[in-house]
Amino acid sequence: MHSHSMSGVDAFTAPSRRLLLLLFLFVASLFLAMPEAMAHAVAEGDKGFIQESSGVMLLPFIYMGAKHMMTGYDHLLFLFGVIFFLYRLKDVGLYVTLFAVGHSVTLLLGVLTEISISSYIIDAIIGFSVVYKALDNLGAFQRWFGFQPNTKVATLIFGLLHGFGLATKIQEYEISPDGLIPNLIAFNVGVEIGQLLALSAILILMGYWRRTGSFWRHAYTANVAMMSAGFLLMGYQITGLFVSA
Repeated sequence: MHSHSMSGVDAFTAPSRRLLLLLFLFVASLFLAMPEAMAHAVAEGDKGFIQESSGVMLLPFIYMGAKHMMTGYDHLLFLFGVIFFLYRLKDVGLYVTLFAVGHSVTLLLGVLTEISISSYIIDAIIGFSVVYKALDNLGAFQRWFGFQPNTKVATLIFGLLHGFGLATKIQEYEISPDGLIPNLIAFNVGVEIGQLLALSAILILMGYWRRTGSFWRHAYTANVAMMSAGFLLMGYQITGLFVSA
């Protein structure tokens, strides 16, 4: 039963429905209360700092990168889905590395080559990545299409897309060309530090949860709630795209 996906585990019992409702309401309130954090927005104070600073400033950019990832709930939701059924640290390390490599490549490439994509579109795709991973965990692709997509390739591809989100935002703030590359690398190092800190907290909580009987009872419900959050993020960003047009 301990596999990377599940097929219809646990029908919707009354407690499961209540848990799903609570999780959905919590995520919905999170999205509505902190819309800037859900997108790849950089805080106003950080925006001013980026625009006014020049030269190599490693520590401030490391701090901003770490803060971005710690408040990047879309990233964390995706990573939560990725590690949901991973039990060995070696496997967790492999998938997180693939995601980090993808994220790093497009963050640096996007800014240095000035590739700009609407942040609403990128963030909607990130919402889709959360939906995709939840469906993958639920075994939906095997049931619907009779095959299992390569989870490692999917994690790398979504990592590449996640990186474009922040690259697009950074370009809007016209970061100084003086010290650009060291500062971008420092920012990316901060993103990875933040990712490791957040992931460590998630793994500790998951470790406790897996040791209880409720993990398998509510694994299905948790993934449905994660999928709902992904759809909510997609809807929020698509709405923003049309409103801003």
